[in-house]
Amino acid sequence: MKRSVILAILAAGAVLAAVPSAGLPAFYESFLYLLFHWIVLAVSWNILSGYTGYFSFGHGAFFGAGIYGTAFLAGKMDWPFLATLPATMFVAALLGVALGAVVFRVASIRGEIFALLTLAVTFILATVILNTRIDGGPGIYLISMEIPKLGRTQSASIYAMGLLAAVTTLLVAYLIYASKFGTGLFAIHDDEDVAEVMGVPTYRYKLYALAVSCALAGLAGGIHASFVSYVTVSETFSILVPLSVVLMSILGGSRHWFGPAVGAVAITSLLYYATSGDYAVAGRASVGFILVAVILFMPEGVLGLYSQWRRRRNAPAATEGGTAHAPAVPVPSAAARVVRRPAGPPLLQVEGLSKAFKGVQALNDVTFDVRANEILGLIGPNGSGKSTFINVVSGHYKPTAGRIRFDGRRLEGLDAHRFAQAGISRTYQIPRPFAHMTVLENVATAGMFGGNGSGRAAATEAAREFVEFAGLGHRAHVRPDDLNLHQRKFLELARALAARPKLLLLDEVLSGLTPGEINEAIAMVRRIREGGTTIVFVEHVMRAVMALTDRIVVLNHGRLIAEGDPAAVMDDEQVKVAYLGKSHA
Repeated sequence: MKRSVILAILAAGAVLAAVPSAGLPAFYESFLYLLFHWIVLAVSWNILSGYTGYFSFGHGAFFGAGIYGTAFLAGKMDWPFLATLPATMFVAALLGVALGAVVFRVASIRGEIFALLTLAVTFILATVILNTRIDGGPGIYLISMEIPKLGRTQSASIYAMGLLAAVTTLLVAYLIYASKFGTGLFAIHDDEDVAEVMGVPTYRYKLYALAVSCALAGLAGGIHASFVSYVTVSETFSILVPLSVVLMSILGGSRHWFGPAVGAVAITSLLYYATSGDYAVAGRASVGFILVAVILFMPEGVLGLYSQWRRRRNAPAATEGGTAHAPAVPVPSAAARVVRRPAGPPLLQVEGLSKAFKGVQALNDVTFDVRANEILGLIGPNGSGKSTFINVVSGHYKPTAGRIRFDGRRLEGLDAHRFAQAGISRTYQIPRPFAHMTVLENVATAGMFGGNGSGRAAATEAAREFVEFAGLGHRAHVRPDDLNLHQRKFLELARALAARPKLLLLDEVLSGLTPGEINEAIAMVRRIREGGTTIVFVEHVMRAVMALTDRIVVLNHGRLIAEGDPAAVMDDEQVKVAYLGKSHA
């Protein structure tokens, strides 16, 4: 499939390359160049904003950096035109990475705040260029700039450069989309915090995506400078540039690598038709109407609508088999190769672990060990700090104080993806699957990034085994929204197992389940431990705790109040008081 798509892109490029030799009027070359130009801008914007969900209005800034980079270097510094293109790509990418290196470190700069910040960058850059010798006010003329002879005429040469840029951009977008890197970006889009805890290096991946997006926008700007011949700040940094690429991407489908290209062709053709027929105002109004209609009725775009239709058509085959049932298959072979042994030396050691939230002490000087190959029960009344402990030990929160040593390695202070790569995996009390991925894709993502990680193909193949183990084989190709709570809980479990963890943190995996479903989950947890996985079991269902755990640790108000054999701990006076309160009779 991957090879066929690449060949199709190259074949389409080869066919379009023959257009200038057909002897058509130069108008067609100019019109097709504009299509290529907007394809590059829309698809490059989508590599960051569509794939990761970091909605940017600053694409005009990176495009402007490219167009002014070529204009300044070729128009004022007498550089050869082709030599300016790599320079403009580098400058645009550097500008983007410098911005991302700061804002991606601040967790609160997401959504609308990120969009507004990137829009501000556009105005800042425009002001700087206008008030320096880069422009100075009157603009830059490029009439005397020599265009490389890639065709019989100047318009054919510009056409060839635009086509080459469009083909390159589509190849880059597809290769990212079909790679492990692309899967990580889509995980960030759906739930960045979960993606990080699962092993995706979110900060680094966002920087990579931003750098690629900006570099391609800079390339489009550099080539476009040769097309317009006269560069001004007002035209270059117009708000219409980012608005247009956003509309094109949303119309075509921002979660698909080819969606923005479809939108770019549709919108550019509509505007060109309206302008050529003296209906420019009607064309702009139509674009606005399309934007409103797409947001209301087609939020996933044209290709997203097509994908939904395909899922509905295949729904009977995909859902055959009814509801999930107790798994009749063994523990996945990847885990079964580990022979069960008695509880061994400490695998996880926490010492003086504390976590405070603006004065609220959720954990207070907690110290205990989790031994290899055991199931440790972590219990306590509501608000005792159990979920906070899971969040800290999985890297989701950084501890206020204390040490975390896992498998001989210090982890406190590291980013959450380092915890996952060290061999720690977890579920969530309220399931948090990636909403736009299928069940199989959710599980495969964990296999790609958790533990030692694996390639996309190998992780997908292994994911089938874990999906079957969780009793979800008949639902492998549906999205999480089509699952009930029971199935989403088992999806969380399958996803956590796909990372092949040394330590599995189960955060109230039984909550919300019926008694029969709880029995299924207990049987599944036993199978997991029999495969050699160490488990920390956070739960309120006491019959499950007593049936499964080798030891119990009890927290209350963030402090450890009891630890040891399950029967002895449950008979401890402090534990009874924590759950039932003191007797005043």
